[in-house]
Amino acid sequence: MTISAYEARTFESDDSTTVTLGSDDPRTAPRSDDPTAAPRVMVVGAGWRFTSGISYYTCRLTNAIAEVAPVSALLMRQLVPTRLYPGRGRVGQPVNDLAYDRSVNVFDGVDWFWGKSILEAKKFFEANRPQVLILQWWTGAVLHSYLRLARLARRSGCRVIIEWHEVQDTGEARIPGVARSVRAAMKVLLRNVDGHVVHSQYDLDLLRQTYDLPDELVAIAAHGPYDHHGRNAQPDTAPDTAPAAAPAAGQDAAKDFVFLYFGVVRPYKGVEDLVAAFDLLPPEVRNRCRLVLVGEKWEGWTAPEQAIAASPNADRIQFTDRYVTDAEVADHFAHADAVVLPYRRSSSSGPLHIAMSSGLPVIVTAVGGLVEAADEYEGARFVPPADPPALAAAMAQLPDHPPTRFPDPHSWSTTVQAYGQLLHRIGAPTWTTPAQPATNAPTATPAP
Repeated sequence: MTISAYEARTFESDDSTTVTLGSDDPRTAPRSDDPTAAPRVMVVGAGWRFTSGISYYTCRLTNAIAEVAPVSALLMRQLVPTRLYPGRGRVGQPVNDLAYDRSVNVFDGVDWFWGKSILEAKKFFEANRPQVLILQWWTGAVLHSYLRLARLARRSGCRVIIEWHEVQDTGEARIPGVARSVRAAMKVLLRNVDGHVVHSQYDLDLLRQTYDLPDELVAIAAHGPYDHHGRNAQPDTAPDTAPAAAPAAGQDAAKDFVFLYFGVVRPYKGVEDLVAAFDLLPPEVRNRCRLVLVGEKWEGWTAPEQAIAASPNADRIQFTDRYVTDAEVADHFAHADAVVLPYRRSSSSGPLHIAMSSGLPVIVTAVGGLVEAADEYEGARFVPPADPPALAAAMAQLPDHPPTRFPDPHSWSTTVQAYGQLLHRIGAPTWTTPAQPATNAPTATPAP
């Protein structure tokens, strides 16, 4: 069987896992032993059944590596039993428009309870023969599967890299005994790991409080841009989400300045601080603004809803409590005038990268890795966490500023280059990276 350069096909395995074959089907492609060739890479991360920020990151990283090396993707499909997942009501519902490049072989995927899925994963691994295995780390739910894959990789001579998104999910860490068991099992996994990628010096320092990560085995690779949403933006069409309360007398919603919060609503996200800050805006500013909150509630966190219910300005606040589609994400950012991210802690933030790729002004708390992520972004304004008056002061300055779009300083080629340098340091085959963006980056421009 031959497959043209821009074709792909799928087949169903015995347990209904889906494998997508890219242009270079490893089951028919000739084996290359050329030591100068780019290594065969397999990225392991979140699939689309339990769509999350890591699902998007896994896809974007894989597609970026596909520019310089043959790459496949092995996805975690049934992340946990559905009843245990905070967003259980939308599991399996398609929300993404983003897709893997046609050249990428995709296995979707491994189930938490394994069954035949782990055997199918082993077959996929053996068919693709990766020389580098990249494990996306964000939750202890994948640890048992990663242990199996890492051991399989070591037996085949494949190098293993972990890309750390955080030490452990905060919700998991609060479950008695989970943090301790994850740390113990992680130390076993680390014995099978050759290198590490983190997104910031903050993340590295935090990880080193728990694990020993030698300098020569670590690369700091900034999170790449999330510019895929902007391709679907339709600024002349209002987002199809739950409507806000009817405008008050004399209120013209079309002319209001829109502050947008986007992302899952959890205790550490500080959304209730944003509602309090909105109430603190001077009336002459607040009366020509709207606050739009878009995100699925997790962990039973209702403090933001309670704050909205108690707010005297509830008629100017809209809350969409669900995981929205990519098309809706694009529309929300197209209609926003500024993004506000009031986190109380955070290692990284997908919504921050969507905001920067959209060129919008961003008010973000100076916590965790967010300072490093947005430090070179001209549109960023940093405020202290859990400080509604400081948040309100920063928000109050924006409506009277001329609308401006700012350039995103990030690129996936920078991320791929960092990976290539790490591969060289750990003695693995590496690749030639694309030319880096010019250092004289474009400056801010007036918004249309």
